[in-house]
Amino acid sequence: MTIPRGVRALAFVGVALLILPLVGLAWRVNWATLWDDLSSPASLSALGLSVVTAAAATVICLVVGLPLAVVIARASPRTAAALRTLVLVPLVLPPMVAGLALLALLGRSGLVGAPLFEWTGFSLPYTTAAVIVAQTFVALPFLVITLEGALRTSGTSHEQVAASLGARPAQVLTRVTLPLITPALIAGCALSFARAMGEFGATALFAGNSPGVTRTMPLAIYTAFNGVGVTQDSAVALSLLLLVSAAVIVVGLRSWREDAVR
Repeated sequence: MTIPRGVRALAFVGVALLILPLVGLAWRVNWATLWDDLSSPASLSALGLSVVTAAAATVICLVVGLPLAVVIARASPRTAAALRTLVLVPLVLPPMVAGLALLALLGRSGLVGAPLFEWTGFSLPYTTAAVIVAQTFVALPFLVITLEGALRTSGTSHEQVAASLGARPAQVLTRVTLPLITPALIAGCALSFARAMGEFGATALFAGNSPGVTRTMPLAIYTAFNGVGVTQDSAVALSLLLLVSAAVIVVGLRSWREDAVR
């Protein structure tokens, strides 16, 4: 197929729109002080908090997302469509709206937060746990969608054979289903971790921006350009680190899939 020149030109513009901002970021980095910028106490605090909370959010996504993906993949078309719609909502929901929704549910005056505070005196918002909840909310769809696609692709023939041989449902899941979708499981966890690391809007509204408690890397980057927290050079260095991390995850997942196909 011969591609028209106009299509090629527009494709080039699209590539430029994707690449040039990244080139601008790399140009803005102060390479001479990059290591010092990344190793400053404020930068390390934001980096450590981001890694810990994103890892915790990924574990929660795995614990609840895997069963949800199995249910969606094996449900009737109508039920699967309804559940899939619910899963996709956080993907299209503006991050600040997601944070407001979490506050409406878990805030001190929220639907669940109000009785929780009244009974225990505990308020979830503006804590490290709130960061994890916000990251889980926005990252969960990535895991569920990835696993559901893999489950549908793998089909049910192997599971039916195992069941006909006397395997219990739990055995079928752990010994047949999970091994078949292991690549997708790893890919889904990686995507969820990357999304959690980059979460900003819901975290800012629901968890706040307290240094060492809720100030993750995206929040540290934002506040730096308002004259608070890390320096602007450190903010750019952290941005570069997030960019490189995302690129490594994408390239790693692509290599993994190519090896799996071979």
